[in-house]
Amino acid sequence: MTDRPSTPLLDTVQTPDQLRALPKDRLRQFADELRAETISAVSVTGGHLGAGLGVVELTVALHYVFDTPRDRLVWDVGHQCYPHKIITGRRDRIRTLRMGGGLSGFTKRSESEYDPFGAAHSSTSISAALGFAVANKLAGAPGKAVAVIGDGAMSAGMAYEAMNNAEQAGNRLVVILNDNDMSIAPPVGGLSHYLARLVSSNKYLSVRHLAQRFARRLPQPLHNAARKAEEYARGMVTGGTLFEELGFYYVGPVDGHDVERLVDILENVRDADEGPMLVHVVTKKGKGYGPAEAAADKYHGVQKFDVVSGVQAKAPAGPPSYTSVFAKALVAEAQRDDRVVAITAAMPAGTGLDKFQAKFPDRTFDVGIAEQHAVTFAAGLAAQGYRPFAAIYSTFLQRAYDQVVHDVAIQNLPVRFAMDRAGLVGADGQTHAGSFDLAYLCTLPNFVVMAAADEAELVHMVHTMALHDSGPIAVRYPRGNGTGVPLPETPQKLEIGKGRIVREGKKVAILSLGTRLEEALKAAEALEGKGLSTTVADLRFAKPLDEALIRRLLTSHEVAVTVEEGAVGGFGAHVLTLASDAGLTDAGLKLRTMRLPDRFQDQDKPEKQYSEAGLDAEAIVDTVLKALRHNSASVVEGARA
Repeated sequence: MTDRPSTPLLDTVQTPDQLRALPKDRLRQFADELRAETISAVSVTGGHLGAGLGVVELTVALHYVFDTPRDRLVWDVGHQCYPHKIITGRRDRIRTLRMGGGLSGFTKRSESEYDPFGAAHSSTSISAALGFAVANKLAGAPGKAVAVIGDGAMSAGMAYEAMNNAEQAGNRLVVILNDNDMSIAPPVGGLSHYLARLVSSNKYLSVRHLAQRFARRLPQPLHNAARKAEEYARGMVTGGTLFEELGFYYVGPVDGHDVERLVDILENVRDADEGPMLVHVVTKKGKGYGPAEAAADKYHGVQKFDVVSGVQAKAPAGPPSYTSVFAKALVAEAQRDDRVVAITAAMPAGTGLDKFQAKFPDRTFDVGIAEQHAVTFAAGLAAQGYRPFAAIYSTFLQRAYDQVVHDVAIQNLPVRFAMDRAGLVGADGQTHAGSFDLAYLCTLPNFVVMAAADEAELVHMVHTMALHDSGPIAVRYPRGNGTGVPLPETPQKLEIGKGRIVREGKKVAILSLGTRLEEALKAAEALEGKGLSTTVADLRFAKPLDEALIRRLLTSHEVAVTVEEGAVGGFGAHVLTLASDAGLTDAGLKLRTMRLPDRFQDQDKPEKQYSEAGLDAEAIVDTVLKALRHNSASVVEGARA
C-alpha cells in the first residue's frame, strides 16, 4: 500500500455542481486526479478496478455536461461506478467499499440521490433510463435520462428489447455505449473525432432534418431510396446502422479518454432536438494504470494491492475453492465422456470453465451475458443426446427462470445446472447472494436438486450429474474455499434422493443441507456438552427428499431442526410439508426450520453475514434449546465452549 496521492483539484470538488463550475481546460487534471484516487482507494479495499478506470473521463464529462441528479444517470451493472461515487459526495467513505457498514460496490438507491437506479446484474440500464425519461415526458418535468451500458452487456436481449421501444422517450433519452473492447468498431483517429462532433452538432442535425422533410415530398420509391442512402452512407462511416434501425440517432465512435472532446460531443447531444441518441464511446479497460492495462482480466476484480508494483495480496494458503473443485471434477468427467459439454454466460473464470476451456475448447461455449439463451441452448444440446453442464451463478440463473421451466423442466431434458455462489457471498452483497435457487427449483416437477456439504461431496455430485440422463439436475455450492477434506480419487455415483447420517444421537436431530454441515456439527458438540445427544444428517438432496430418513429422524427424536443457506420456501418448507402430509405434526412434533431471513442482507464478511442471519452453530443451539424450553440465556456459553 502507498500514501494517498496528491489531488489538489479533486479536493475542491465534493459534488457535481462544483465540478461544473470548473473551466473545461481543467478537466484533464481533474480526471487524472480522480483516476489516482480511484486506484488508491481500491488498493485498500479491493473490488472492481479495470472497468472504473476505463470510464474516468466519461464519468467526468457526463457529470460536467448533464444536470445530475435532476438528469438521471444510470450505470449498467454498476461495477464501474467508483469514480462516480467519489464525485457525488461519497469520497469520505470510498475506502469502505464492499465492507460491512460501508459503501456498496454497485449503485444503490438508498445510498445517494445520484444513484437513481440500483444495479449489479447486466443489461438493465436502458430499460430503467427509458422509464425515467418517459415519466418526465408524461409529467412535463425537465430532465433527461442517460444510460451507460458496456458492450458486453449488449449481448443480452433485454438491452435490445429496451432499444426497440426507446422512440417513446424522444430526445429525453441518451444511451452511452461504453465499448471497452473495440467489439463494434475501432476509432479512426482525428477523422472519427471530427465526424462525431459533426454529426452531433445542431448544424448537421438541422441539415439532416431539412433533407428528411424534402425527401418526404418525393414519390415513395425515391423517398425510401433517399432515406436508405443517408442511413447507410453514415452507417458505413460510423457503424451505426443497427442502432438507427432501432430508432436511435447514432454518434461515434468517440475517443472515451479525450475529456474535452467528450464534453463537446455530449453538449451537442444534450441540446439536440432529435429523438433518442446513442453515443458510441471507445474506452480502454484499466486505462491509466499500467498493470490493469496489461492484464485487464486479472484487474477486473482485485484483492488489495500495492499501487507501485501492482502486486495483489494473496489469500492465505488453504483448501481449494469450490469453483476450482467443480472445474477439475468437470474436466475429469469430460475426459471420460466426450458428450460432456460446458456452457457459461460470460463468466468463464468466475465459474471455473476457463480451465475446462483450456482442455476442451470445442466443447466450451461462452454465450455472453445471455442466461436465457444459455439455458435453452443447453436444452437443445440435451435433446440431441449431449450432456450439457450450464455453469451459472445462482443469482444469475434467476434471469432464465422461464426457460428453466418451459424449455427444460416441462420437456424433462437432462440439463445439468452447476449453481456457483449459492448462499451468502460476502463483499458482493445482496445483489449477488444465491438465496432463492432452492425455492425456485424445488417447486419444479422432474428436477433433482443437490447441495454439496463439502468439496468431496461436490466431486461426487458432479459425477452423479454426468451420469443422470432421466431429467434436469442441479447442484449448488458456495463462493470461497472448501473445508479441507480430502478429495476422492474415484468419484461415486450417489443414489438419487438419499442422504447420510454424519453423527448419531438420540434426543436432537439436525437435518443439514449444504455447507452449514460444519456449523451443525459444532452445534452438536455444544449440545452434547449440555447432555443433549444429537444426530446430524447431511440430506444431500433438497429434491427428491429422503423421505424414509426424514420420517425416521422426526419420529425418533424429541426435537428436529432443518438448516439451509436459502430463503423461505426451500428445503425446510418441503420437510414441513412432508411432516404435515404424513400427520407427524399432529403428534406434537417439535420441528423448527432455519433459513436465511426474509430480507436482503448487505455486504460483509461471510461469517458475519451468517451470524447475522442466524445460521451459525450458536444460533442452531439456541433454536434447539428454545424448542426444548430451556433457558436460552445459557446458549452463548454452551456454544462457545
